[in-house]
Amino acid sequence: MTQTSVYQQPASGRPAGADALHGTATPGAWSAPEKLLFRVAFIYFAIQSIPLDWKYYYRVFQINWLNLTYGDIFDLARYQPRFFGAQDTFANWLVVLVIAIAGAVVWGNRDKDRRDYNQLYYWLRVIVRYRLAAGLIAYGFIKFFPLQAPLPSISNLNTAYGDFSAWKLFAMSLGVVPNYESFLGLIELLGGLLLLHRKTTTIATLIIIPFTGNVFFSNLAYEGGEYVYSFYLIVLALFLFAFDASRLFRLLTLEKPTVPNLVKPDFRDTRLKYGRIALKAAFILFFVVVYGSKTYAGYHSNAYQYPSKPGLAQAAGLYNVEQFVLNGDTLAYSPLDSVRWKDVVFEKWSTISIRSARPLVIDSTNVEQIHFDDARRNFEFAGSGGRNYYGYELDENARTLKLTNKVNAADQLQLHYSRPDSATILLSGISNGSDSLQVVLKKIDKKYLFREVKKVGRRGEFKL
Repeated sequence: MTQTSVYQQPASGRPAGADALHGTATPGAWSAPEKLLFRVAFIYFAIQSIPLDWKYYYRVFQINWLNLTYGDIFDLARYQPRFFGAQDTFANWLVVLVIAIAGAVVWGNRDKDRRDYNQLYYWLRVIVRYRLAAGLIAYGFIKFFPLQAPLPSISNLNTAYGDFSAWKLFAMSLGVVPNYESFLGLIELLGGLLLLHRKTTTIATLIIIPFTGNVFFSNLAYEGGEYVYSFYLIVLALFLFAFDASRLFRLLTLEKPTVPNLVKPDFRDTRLKYGRIALKAAFILFFVVVYGSKTYAGYHSNAYQYPSKPGLAQAAGLYNVEQFVLNGDTLAYSPLDSVRWKDVVFEKWSTISIRSARPLVIDSTNVEQIHFDDARRNFEFAGSGGRNYYGYELDENARTLKLTNKVNAADQLQLHYSRPDSATILLSGISNGSDSLQVVLKKIDKKYLFREVKKVGRRGEFKL
């Protein structure tokens, strides 16, 4: 199926400029450097935008499409080609660039008589527009429904400031203001939705570039793991902005008459016309309607950062360790003791965190991943020191807790529990297979400032 460009002569009757790659695409023939640059850009952005990796399609076939989750859609929208390891790196970009340059040389030798690439340029912008829109919408919804940065856990609220990584401090600072997080998500969604219409693409890039640029620099400043991906989105947005950049500069800076883009695709072929509409409708249905509704449902019933399995009933809170007996010896409190516990937190879910001076391994994972398996949800302890985090199996009939360290699976405790009153928990059992342990925990009625302010309103009065 062949396509032709539809051109419109400027009102003045004078031919417009011929800088096709910088936005003034016209009937004029392209120069040799322009054609070479476009060939490199076309191959580069096509590889960066269109999933060509077999591992991507392996993931597609792993999805249970009858029970689709918002995590599945997020994974599909976050695609980047990877040649080295499982994480995004700029080395992957270099490989793509080498392929693009080599491909452009071969393409140029076989296509020496081509007058212009106006039609291919149009369709490349379509591909990049929708790829960028998918990435923005994927992150926009998990911010708009504040899932990406949830409220800090009780354990986080009782961890020393200096025991957090810079990234974790940033995440918690965002989590305590969910309305602001929703606002950021709304901006991302607005930029993504504006990309779905060719005429509002430049407006979208003027929103996306500063917003995503801020995300990129925040990742650098706070040692976040998304700096490569956020810069990837910036590059896509800059490519789209370049189409109108010279026209905007001429109009707004030089204050000179500017000729609009005169190249339009020919949709007189009904197959192309209705195929385009069908693909656009499918994109909106999948990434906006379905993904948006599933993210909304997940926010209310299946948030992904913290475990979902419920913990010991009515036990959530901070507990002081009043007594600690190890192998029959009662250990007095000491801030430097690496054995004795300082305090214990029971979360609403099946996590217990224990603060002590014992050295521990810190999980430094800070790449956005949506997991629905509790064992793989690490937000509560990632980037946090000072506390050991244990997931536990609860047997209410035998009144036992089987604790397993979430970072070091070899660290396990088998404990029996009793609750003589609502504020006291008695633990006894075996630690690491050999040491006998007896612990008396007393609940602390601690109030948290941001929660109290939330209850009465920003201008209300409250007492601690």
